[in-house]
Amino acid sequence: MHAYRSHSCAALTSANVGDTVRLSGWVHRVRDHGGVLFIDLRDHYGVTQVLCDPDSPVFAEVEKVRSEWCIRIDGNVKARDESLINPKLPTGEIEVYIRDLEVLGQSAELPLMVFGDQEYPEETRLTYRYLDLRREKMQENMKLRSDVVASIRKRMWDKAFREYQTPIITASSPEGARDFLVPSRLHPGKFYALPQAPQQFKQLLMVSGFDKYFQIAPCFRDEDPRADRSPTDFYQLDMEMSFVEQQDVFDTVAPVLAGVFEEFGGGKKVDAPETWAQISYRDAALWYGSDKPDLRNPIKMQVVSEHFRGSGFAIFAKLLEQDGTEIRAIPAPTGGSRKFCDRMNAYAQKEGLPGMGYIFWRDQGEGMEAAGPLAKNIGPERTEAIRQQLGLGVGDAAFFLGGKPKAFEAIAGRARNVIGEELNLIDQDRFAFAWIVDFPIYEADEETGKIDFEHNPFSMPQGGMEALQGDPLKVLGYQYDLACNGYELVSGAIRNHRPEIMFKAFEIAGYDEAEVRKRFGGMVNAFQYGAPPHGGCAAGIDRIVMLLAGEQNIREVILFPMNQRAEDLMMDAPNDPTSDQLMELGLRVIPQD
Repeated sequence: MHAYRSHSCAALTSANVGDTVRLSGWVHRVRDHGGVLFIDLRDHYGVTQVLCDPDSPVFAEVEKVRSEWCIRIDGNVKARDESLINPKLPTGEIEVYIRDLEVLGQSAELPLMVFGDQEYPEETRLTYRYLDLRREKMQENMKLRSDVVASIRKRMWDKAFREYQTPIITASSPEGARDFLVPSRLHPGKFYALPQAPQQFKQLLMVSGFDKYFQIAPCFRDEDPRADRSPTDFYQLDMEMSFVEQQDVFDTVAPVLAGVFEEFGGGKKVDAPETWAQISYRDAALWYGSDKPDLRNPIKMQVVSEHFRGSGFAIFAKLLEQDGTEIRAIPAPTGGSRKFCDRMNAYAQKEGLPGMGYIFWRDQGEGMEAAGPLAKNIGPERTEAIRQQLGLGVGDAAFFLGGKPKAFEAIAGRARNVIGEELNLIDQDRFAFAWIVDFPIYEADEETGKIDFEHNPFSMPQGGMEALQGDPLKVLGYQYDLACNGYELVSGAIRNHRPEIMFKAFEIAGYDEAEVRKRFGGMVNAFQYGAPPHGGCAAGIDRIVMLLAGEQNIREVILFPMNQRAEDLMMDAPNDPTSDQLMELGLRVIPQD
């Protein structure tokens, strides 16, 4: 017999009754039933109930066993009484009577319990992550992650992609976040950087003629943490293709992701990829207040400025006299009660706004009546026009925000989400995907009027060089994101592979050719030697698994995540280097006041 086990703790069934077996695992819990000791023995695969009574030659040793001790037992498989069968366990029809016991590893007093679903502070969980990972939910999350990655790889190979590994130590490159810098010992005073993404390398692979590339790539960004973003490193499905247009990329990656969500989504509906909406960036901001809208929520915001222009509601009427302002409405089907409207008004005040105007419609017995302060100020004719535009009726409401859109869009988007949740309008049994397209390449600083890049500077402008001859603020890029249930899962673009167009695009934003060559010399030089048209995207592995696992925080699907302050409490990182290390690198640490 093997030194540690003949079976896993999920393998034994009624077919093994009478067998002598050897199991190894952790003591999940111990129960004493009138002198008979029952132990739930757990390994990575499952749980088996083992038991011991005073007749066992190792009863005294079994009495000493405590939670999370690692043990090996030898014993005989017995059938459980029919009334004691546990249908929730694969091993629920049997139990193992212990004949021999070996303690493989004792456990000290536990800082957190593995058994059960107790909540612990994040600091405790991350300090003792190896214990936290023993918990059933965490084991399932990490197995799910591994299975998702394996599925993605297979699906990409099935589409004739090959996986290539790009460098981890490279040059610093502005990608929209801070680099992690790595000092060079051989070149004192100079630094490498950990790649924010394999962006330049995958484009260079296209120049090298590889045609289809993918990689499950580690990426490193020194960012502020959020619930859906790691502050240090993350993984993405990185892909690039030559001789493609935007729709070709969509047609390639969408079936891969749809298949993964169908395979691991627990039966939730996944719309066919060919039906996924393509929404312009401008429309997404208008309708949803976000470029990563949750389309499970049916609420669609609308501009209602004309109904307030010159109206009796002086705040909005005067606001609309200013250039670039508008009033938007957030429809709230079934939200037509003063209590709900007051609650949403309080929400807006908590978000830093003076409030949110509202109208709600109620049945007064003799017909429908519009209620609320706004209705009284603008009169029944304007109120009725708003109701008809929004398609609302008795029992419904609408909320209103005004000003320059960029100042209130994000809050309007969050309010839309809250309204959808409060009114139970969100289809919880669905993964709703949408492509966000037509991103503007440039934006103007409101104070100085200076033109700078609003989005990816390496995207091919729609219209090429000709588009760059006109108003920069009207230039759109072949750039796209894929949103799912309120999260950005994919970001990509058709690349600007023409040096002359690239130089012109940067010139508009105030960067001359010399600066572009200095920052991106490797890629610009390569593009002089017959670069093919190419494009691709990257999909966030961590966010994909987070959605599939039904988690709200990305740290629940990462094996060893950092905390909110980008600290590894388990390994005590970051920590102080030794004097010898600093001397070898030619560095000196200046204390911060």
